[in-house]
Amino acid sequence: MTKDVPTTARVQDILNRATRVVIVEGSPDEVDSVDRARLVVTGDEIADLASHLAIVDGGTGDRCRCNGWPTIMVHGPDGETACWTLHHQIGLRGIGNCDADLRDGPALTAWLAQRGLTGSQRAQEWLAEEEAEAEHRRMRWIRAAPAGLDAAAADVAQPPGRDYEAWSRQLNEAEVRLAALVQQHYPDATERIRALLAWAGICSRESSTGSMWYDTAVQRQLHRESPDLVLAALAAHPPSPAQLDGASELFCAPEWTKAHDRHLPEPQRSMLIGHIQAEGTDAMRRRLSWGYYGAERTVD
Repeated sequence: MTKDVPTTARVQDILNRATRVVIVEGSPDEVDSVDRARLVVTGDEIADLASHLAIVDGGTGDRCRCNGWPTIMVHGPDGETACWTLHHQIGLRGIGNCDADLRDGPALTAWLAQRGLTGSQRAQEWLAEEEAEAEHRRMRWIRAAPAGLDAAAADVAQPPGRDYEAWSRQLNEAEVRLAALVQQHYPDATERIRALLAWAGICSRESSTGSMWYDTAVQRQLHRESPDLVLAALAAHPPSPAQLDGASELFCAPEWTKAHDRHLPEPQRSMLIGHIQAEGTDAMRRRLSWGYYGAERTVD
């Protein structure tokens, strides 16, 4: 119902009647913990807080799945109370039927830090570092794209937006365009597979664990190639270290191991095992010890 949408006016109205506001650096189920830092706001500072809790009227139409923190408990006359939570330092919950974006999340974070609640500030700093590293990783993948594919790669690597469904559709379309360009630029299967293997190997040397959505876009193209052609492409010429990195990722993927034997034929088996033993990452060596690639399973 439209009458229950979150608005700044509703925030202001509640805070105008407040006698005190308690802000706890924890989720609602942690507000009674003595280990959680807290701030009590009274008097003129309540109006100051209200100015920092201005939101985008109407809300987001959705609710974040996390519990949220800090928790803001508003106490009014005659025992009147309200409980709000901040989400990712950019949203407010509890003022209507959905979450609402803060008009200036960083300003609220700074306001809290000035009064001793530095948890949001630390979280923002950590998030900024994570986002910067994610962007560096994304750009490394784009720059590693085979010649002529960097623009199409950039389309595939676009970060998710708030409208996940729209982003997902755009990603599918971008993957289709990329696959078509790969076929166009590399009509020879051997050259195409070797180019894709080198590109797929990029993620194996990243410090963060797990594959990103753009990594799996390259993997999917390799899975569509004939397994015999993949093995032949590795044997056609001595593979580069990057191509062997990509092969190590491909041959342990569930899509490969479920459809094909884990045990690689020679000479691919010896080449890959030798590469991993000499230059592999810890993750590669663990997979080797687990029996991938045709190596004997060992116990760490």
